[in-house]
Amino acid sequence: SWSIFEDRILYQLLVFLQPPSRHSFRLELFCGTHLPERCSNIRVVLECTCLRTMGNIPCFVHPSKNNETAQHSPLLQTLCTGSYLDVEEIACWVQNLVQTAWEHLPQWHDWQLTVLPSSNSCRMLLSGPSDMQLCAGLLFAVEQGSP
Repeated sequence: SWSIFEDRILYQLLVFLQPPSRHSFRLELFCGTHLPERCSNIRVVLECTCLRTMGNIPCFVHPSKNNETAQHSPLLQTLCTGSYLDVEEIACWVQNLVQTAWEHLPQWHDWQLTVLPSSNSCRMLLSGPSDMQLCAGLLFAVEQGSP
């Protein structure tokens, strides 16, 4: 969605998170009755790939013949707390990614990017040569019923 407020254009973008290969998201109901409002109830499940023909891709769940321990998931190590998605970690990761990518865009000399503090989304303010400012908010979601 978008709206105009005084000298600022506000954009809100819904970003659906998809699990990487060999992972799945499982939405756990809060008290078994209603859906949670926060990402802390989205469990990341590691999928077994032992019986799939995936070449030399190691299985996260079971140890390989050459390795005594199962492989570690980068997703669990960077964007999760325990086995659950951590919306604050996701927001911080996206904010850092946006800041790094911004300097590679041709517009970065004419526009100033300010990442606004937010613990559960990624909010950015763009200020350019005119008095108009652009404010974008990325909201993270997981589709219900997605694999």
